[in-house]
Amino acid sequence: MTHRLGAILLFYKPFFSWSMAINILIVIFAPHILPSIITKLLLTCFVWFLVRETNAKRKLIFYKNLGISTWQLFSTLFVIDLAITISFIMLMKAFI
Repeated sequence: MTHRLGAILLFYKPFFSWSMAINILIVIFAPHILPSIITKLLLTCFVWFLVRETNAKRKLIFYKNLGISTWQLFSTLFVIDLAITISFIMLMKAFI
């Protein structure tokens, strides 16, 4: 289980900076939880589509060999990203 979570976090690492940029935009324009959840869900679907339709599809083979399905990978990414986003929004609301 620990190895799988580490592998999922390794997959998330290149997307983290983009996610934080989106979090900053969310805090600036609509610092509410529901719009941010919808935004992150749409962005996760976009990343899934991007990975699936480009040469990055080969990365998914590594995760399948670890026993992580594509559904499990992206749903875990969504949950991790959502936890970071909600924490970031709550932190910014506390200080702004």
